Amino acid sequence: MNYEYICKNVISAALDAGMFIQSEALKFSSDKVETKGLHNFVSYVDKKAEEMLVESLSEILPGSGFIAEEGTAEHHGEELTWIIDPLDGTTNFIHGLPCYAISIALMENNEIVLGVIYELNTKECFSAWKGSPAFLDGKPITVSSAATIKDSLIATGFPYTDFARMPAYMKSLEYFMQNSHGARRIGSAAVDLAYVACGRFEAFYEYSLQPWDVAAGALILKQAGGKVCDFSGGDNYIFGKEIVATNGLIYDEFLGIVQKYLKP
Repeated sequence: MNYEYICKNVISAALDAGMFIQSEALKFSSDKVETKGLHNFVSYVDKKAEEMLVESLSEILPGSGFIAEEGTAEHHGEELTWIIDPLDGTTNFIHGLPCYAISIALMENNEIVLGVIYELNTKECFSAWKGSPAFLDGKPITVSSAATIKDSLIATGFPYTDFARMPAYMKSLEYFMQNSHGARRIGSAAVDLAYVACGRFEAFYEYSLQPWDVAAGALILKQAGGKVCDFSGGDNYIFGKEIVATNGLIYDEFLGIVQKYLKP
């Protein structure tokens, strides 16, 4: 399979969907928002963008399956399954905040083999495929060279479910705020992972995540030289609803702190 060729076509599909999303952003109003759950929102923009992506990706790989956030197509392919979030950062979008992205991953059997993240406001496109470098707008990227937490900028996300873990999570966040360059919460896990991949962050962690939040970003980060795991240090970070992602150099130190507070 020619992953590079497929990736170029996926990027084109993401750019098309991104044009639609940004055109709707100019006239979007909050009365067009639906609530899926506590702090979990969706709009016609998410749904239409997902429909566009499903149509385009089905043409790229006929017969492939989908794991898609808004459920417009929900079936596993025998070998190939797309994992897509048409608008990661919906809450930002509906409030007019400038960080939201399209995230597309391709899973071959049980392995993620391709990832594309398109951040719509900066118009930055991150991509990678099995065996490739990671790219930002076609240029290779790598993780940062920071070797300690004290020299690192940490990214995280605030969960909107499983609040029983919130006290432990807040203690971990307090540690990182006091012992690093600081912590940032920008509202899109896909973008957080892409930013670790290109060296803007050194690490990212979050729980209560879904496959479409992390699948593309995890591959891009690994191809950029980073390391990814779940809170136990294992590899169940796509479907396990928790992720630790680092530049690799601070992996042991960072994972140790996360496990101190959040290991199941």
